Formats: sequence, C-alpha cells, structure tokens
Amino acid sequence: MSENNGVTGERQVVLFDLNKEAYGVDISQVREIIRMQEITRVPRVPEFVEGVINLRGKVNPVVDLRARFSMPSTERTDEHGIVVVDVDGQDIGMVVDAVTEVSRTPSDSIEPPSSVITTDDSEYLTGIVKTDDKLIILLDIAKVISESEASALEEIQQSPDAVAA
Repeated sequence: MSENNGVTGERQVVLFDLNKEAYGVDISQVREIIRMQEITRVPRVPEFVEGVINLRGKVNPVVDLRARFSMPSTERTDEHGIVVVDVDGQDIGMVVDAVTEVSRTPSDSIEPPSSVITTDDSEYLTGIVKTDDKLIILLDIAKVISESEASALEEIQQSPDAVAA
C-alpha cells in the first residue's frame, strides 16, 4: 500500500450564517444544535451575553455572536438557532442566524487567514474555506470567548438569578 503524504484528509464542519456570511466550526466543538427558544436575561453581564437557557435541567449561558463580533442586531426569525458548543468543558449556546449544514471539508481547501485580517483580537479565525460559490470563515469557538469571559459565563451559570430562570 502506498502512503499518500500530501493528503491530510478532511474536517467535518458545522456551517452557519451570520450577517449574510458563512461561518463554520469544527464538529468536535459542537455539542448540539437546537431551535431558537426563549432566553432569560441576566442582569449585569457583558453586552454580548444574551442570557441563559434551561437545557434538559442544566442552565447554559447564551452568547449572541452578532453582538460578540460587533455586527448589527437583527429581528429573530424561525431560521435563527442556537449552536451549543463546548468551551473548555463548559456548554455555551451561540445564537446564529441559521444553521445551514454539516459539511465534510477537504483539508487542502482550507487556507490560513491572511495576516491583513488577523490581529490579536481575531485569533479565533482558524482559516478560510474556498468553495465554488462562497468563502467560509472557520472559527475556533474556544477562542471566540476569552478565558476571563468563560469564567464570567461559568459564574452566570451558577448564580442564583440564573438558577431561578
């Protein structure tokens, strides 16, 4: 059997829309995808934190990715969903405009983000996928939320206000 040194395989990616752009996260970071549901607001949280949801008896914080990326807000529709992701062992919901598909992406179609668009604030960008009709921005969801923000979200999960939700 010959070894194929140039091929690195493929990645499974959950694709979603946000502000009319295509984004993706590695499926290994996704716990589940759920329909939009009522989110209970929690006082004195960062602006990008939408609130909390009760998911099978567990309180999970929910982040609005539009707010996190300083994008304009939009009215919620039936298309909106929540992608529940694992950030360092903590389940966090991410509100997206629409989950479009789970895709197998050949590793050789992923390019690193250009140094022109990467800054210290954008280390969560892991690559750009070129398809025939669009570009998909790949995110490292664990880096979208900083360590200090993840700690704050964990406190929200455990606060008496959130548990009352």
